[in-house]
Amino acid sequence: MAKQSPAKIKKLAAEAKRAGAANRAEKKAAQENAITNSNVVIDAYAAVDGHWRDIGLDAPARRALIDDGLFQLSDLRKTSLAALKELDGMGANAIRVLVAEMKKADLSFRK
Repeated sequence: MAKQSPAKIKKLAAEAKRAGAANRAEKKAAQENAITNSNVVIDAYAAVDGHWRDIGLDAPARRALIDDGLFQLSDLRKTSLAALKELDGMGANAIRVLVAEMKKADLSFRK
């Protein structure tokens, strides 16, 4: 194979740099879109988790309750305590808070 001229080497190097820059720009745009999409999801939860936020539940527990269709304390009557404990994001503290709030409101879980 014949030796490439310095101009050809320079041209190939410039093309490689442009391709790398385009790839980095594409990755950055995809990452920014992912951040924007996650903000939209967080905003959707914020619109409906006000009651759970008021009683002091952490975000994972609030999201678990909302994903399960439980938006208010009275909705917890539809589910059992065992089923509630099985939800992903429900920790011991969240269970303790929910049980205390249910007792205050004179409500009970499903048997």
